[in-house]
This record gives sequence, C-alpha cells and structure tokens, in this order.
Amino acid sequence: MAPSLESNKKVGNGRGEHLEAAEEEDDLAFCTEKMLSIVVPMALRTSCELGVFDIIAKAGEGAKLSAKDIAFHIGTKNPQAPAMLDRLLSLLVSHSLLSCSLPQQQPPQKFYALSRRSKYFVADPDGISLGSSVALILDPEQFIVEGGVAFDRAHGMHAFEYPSVDPRFNEVFNSGMTGITTLIMKRILELYKGFDFEHVTKLVDVGGGVGLSLKLITSKYPNIQGINFDLPHVVQHAPVFA
Repeated sequence: MAPSLESNKKVGNGRGEHLEAAEEEDDLAFCTEKMLSIVVPMALRTSCELGVFDIIAKAGEGAKLSAKDIAFHIGTKNPQAPAMLDRLLSLLVSHSLLSCSLPQQQPPQKFYALSRRSKYFVADPDGISLGSSVALILDPEQFIVEGGVAFDRAHGMHAFEYPSVDPRFNEVFNSGMTGITTLIMKRILELYKGFDFEHVTKLVDVGGGVGLSLKLITSKYPNIQGINFDLPHVVQHAPVFA
C-alpha cells in the first residue's frame, strides 16, 4: 500500500527540521571557533616570549621535558607556573606545534618535545625565528575597536611613522620583520633563479627596512650592488652590510 500524502509531508517536515537543526549547530560551532581563534596565537606568543621552544631545543635532540622542567629553566618563582604551562602547552600540542608523551607513571605527567613544525619557532644561530613575527602581529598597542585605521587612531600617525618616535616599537617592528623576512627570503633564494643572469647588476629595495633582504641576496650574488631605500629613521639605524 502506497504511503499517504500526509505521511510523506510529515517525513519531509522531519527531514527539514533535522537539516535546519544541523545547520544551526554548524553555525554555532563555526562562530565559536572564530570567537576562540585568538587563543592559539596568544598561547603561541606567550610560549615564544617565555622561550619554551628554545628551552626544549637546548635540552638536546629528541628531548622531552615536563612543564615543571620548562618552568625551572624559565626561572619563575610562581608555584602555579608548571600547572599553567601544562594547560598552555597542551593547547599547542593539539595544533601540532609541540608533541607530547604520557609515560605510565604515578602521578601522571606529560612530557613535551618539539614537533616537525616547532623548528620555525626555535631561534637559529643568528637568533632568527617566527617568534618575533608573532610578537609583532599581536603587539597590544596596535589594537583599537573604533572605526578608521586602528593604528592611526591609537597613535595619531601612520604605522610607518610611529617607529621614529617609539624606540620600543621600532625594535618590535624590526625584529618581527627580520624573523619572517629571513625565513622566507632564504627559501626564495633556494628556488628562484632570476638573479642568476649577469644582467642583474644593481638591485634597489624600496621600503627595504634595515636591508636584510638585500643582504641575503647579495651574499649569494656578490656581483649585485644592493641599494636600500627607506625612511630616514629606518636607514639611520640599519646595519652596514659589506
């Protein structure tokens, strides 16, 4: 016996209600995720500022440290530091920025190690890592909630003018740009062959900051003359690269 039209309507309404409920759950999950999306960058920033990645790296290849071990190397006297670090580092583990093991022991204790991706937050011999770029992006003085250009409203001038009057921010800005510029430019020079041709004899970097990109390029291609062009307060304190 064929189902009645009324039965089909009820089934259809049921499916529609189920779909609507599922979409609402997805929307709520999506919005909650966006609301909490700042948590990971802030945890990453805190870990970089505390030197967590460097502490684990200095312990040796394959080292596994507990939150208590890391807190000891940080040098804090806060008795709650290990527990607070444990929560922070567990979050980074869930995003593959660290790895974690839990040996069978009592009481249970997590041990943290560098993951494959952690290397980008470990300072290289020149002190370069993405940690300084995290500090730049999340520098609290850059944020304001009212309209217009946030930085301009907060400081009364453009972001590229402000470093000339605030040495601290100038250091934060230059350090942040140094980290990301070095990592990316080194990779570019591994893959890009456009400078191999002899007709490139002079290269001008407009807005080149302290001249790091030119330094990396001319170190590989000494036949190129590099000219760094930037604002007076930038080039005034830029190092001289031979």
